[in-house]
Amino acid sequence: MTEAATEETLEEFIEKKERLNERANEHRSQRDELNQKTKEWAQRRDELNSKVRSLVDKANAHRSKRDELNEKVQEAKEVRDEYNEKAAEAREEFEAAREQQKSDDGPSIDQLKSKLRKLEERHMTEALSPDKERDLIDEMKDLQTKIDQKEEKLEKDEGAKDAFREYKEIKEKAEEAHDRVTELAEQAQEEHDQMVSLFEEADEVRKKADDAQDKFVESKEKADRVHQEYIEMVNQIRDYEKVIVSLKKREREAKKEVSEQEAKEAASEIYERFKRGEKLSTDDLMALQKAGFL
Repeated sequence: MTEAATEETLEEFIEKKERLNERANEHRSQRDELNQKTKEWAQRRDELNSKVRSLVDKANAHRSKRDELNEKVQEAKEVRDEYNEKAAEAREEFEAAREQQKSDDGPSIDQLKSKLRKLEERHMTEALSPDKERDLIDEMKDLQTKIDQKEEKLEKDEGAKDAFREYKEIKEKAEEAHDRVTELAEQAQEEHDQMVSLFEEADEVRKKADDAQDKFVESKEKADRVHQEYIEMVNQIRDYEKVIVSLKKREREAKKEVSEQEAKEAASEIYERFKRGEKLSTDDLMALQKAGFL
């Protein structure tokens, strides 16, 4: 290899190494950016998964409360049914006592109350003209008066008095028990609705967490791939450096050989002058000695 070829090849390798070094630096920067994104996606995923766990815990708490309330609903229904059964028995006793009263052949108190409730419902739900509304109110007042009169009459009747009072007390307890069933059922339904809402929200958040996990994997795989390319470039740069060091060494050795050859040729000329008897300088003598002529 000539000196010119050696210098040209060396410059080519140096240029290749510099270009590769630039690309390696770009890959390193890209890898670091991807690693940062990977870390951010991991944090996002963990935050979302933590929120999912929190939502599920809250939903399970509402489910436990709902189940507890449903048990109380069943217990309250049993109490209500028991009172209804007792009320039915008391009603039969009351009706039997009332049958002994021969002075009243009109509608029963329950029939009058049932009719009154229907009129009250009509009054609340229907749009009536002023005259019809006034007639309806008068009819309701008339029914209430009849009910009061019948209840007052029953209260005065010794035969039906105790039975009526017992029936009325048990009926009130049955209604209270029914109200308790309704109240507990509404609370249980509210707990159920909140549970469903939280589970639905947890599902939505879980989807976002799964998406963050996919982004995390995608970013990590890309970062690993770029890192591997970076490592390959670093290894290739080291190979170039070895070649460059070797070429520089060969260049130095070649220059040294040329220098030694030139020194020998110069010493030969000085020696010829010495043989011809010419006067030599101190530098000439040192050159001869260095070249091995003396």
